[in-house]
Parts: sequence; structure tokens; C-alpha cells
Amino acid sequence: MSVYQFSVKDAYQKDVSLSDYKGNVLLIVNTATKCGLTPQYAGLEKLYENYSKEGFEILDFPCNQFMNQAPGSDEELSSFCQLNYGTTFKTFAKIDINGETAHPLYKYLKSAKSGEDVESKEKGFFGKLLNFTKSGNTGEIKWNFTKFLIDRNGNVVERFAPTIKPEELASAIERIL
Repeated sequence: MSVYQFSVKDAYQKDVSLSDYKGNVLLIVNTATKCGLTPQYAGLEKLYENYSKEGFEILDFPCNQFMNQAPGSDEELSSFCQLNYGTTFKTFAKIDINGETAHPLYKYLKSAKSGEDVESKEKGFFGKLLNFTKSGNTGEIKWNFTKFLIDRNGNVVERFAPTIKPEELASAIERIL
């Protein structure tokens, strides 16, 4: 099984098969526009600019399951990212990532990397928050901006905690490009 077996909706409700991304390295991220981690969009865009010509894609999945921090329509969320952070990578329709209503893509991602996230060295407020919301080894996503790195064959290589900043991912991305 790989991520290529899933279809999702884009911000305009059009079906997109992830098989369209075959042969690329992917970073799949659950995001929110009203989160303290929202400034990570700038770092994500920088990664995209640096590696997209080498076959790197970022797939942005807004999720409103953490304190309703992704309000608004799919189109509004996509526009917000483009206007405020200059994002040029694809933003998809809002989805659920945890619980019974979790999208099948996220059920797969969590089953492929169900252990603890690779944690950031930076703790601070978000470190405390993540410890408070820790899900143990259930595989559930703890917060906005959890990141999954996917190789060119559609396999989940790594799962990164929300506190891992995009710039900290460069070496992991370079290893599989």
C-alpha cells in the first residue's frame, strides 16, 4: 500500500488522485490558519521553493479538529495562505485527521508511522502543549502542523512533530530526493 492509492478533494472540491504525484517526494502536512504555528507556512514555502524543481511537493491539508483553528471555507483557507505567506504549493479541502471521521489518507499515514513523532529540541509553550495533548502510541495526530515525509514510491518515511520547523526537515528531504 502507498499514498498513491488515495484520492482527496482540492480547495475547489475537485477530486485529485495522489497517484498524480507518483515519483515525487511529498511532505503531507495538516495545517490551521489560526494556530500559533501558522507562521510555519513561510518555512514550508521556502522548502517548496528550494526543492520543487527536484521533484518535491507539499500537500497542505487544513484541519479544524484542534480548537477550531481552521475556520472558513476551503477557498478562504487557500487564499489566506497565498496572500499572507505567498504559498505556491497545493492546498486541499479541509479534512478530519483523527477519530472515526478521519480521512482514509490520514488513517493510512498514522498506521504507517504510528509511533511517537520525531520531536523538536525546542520545547517552550508548544512543547508543554504537546505533552498535555500527548496521545501515547495510539498514532493519533497531536496538533496542527504534524508532517509526514513520503518517498518517491509513495512510502511513509518519517513523521515529524508539529514543533519541528520546516527548515529542520531539509536534510531528511535531501536524503530521499
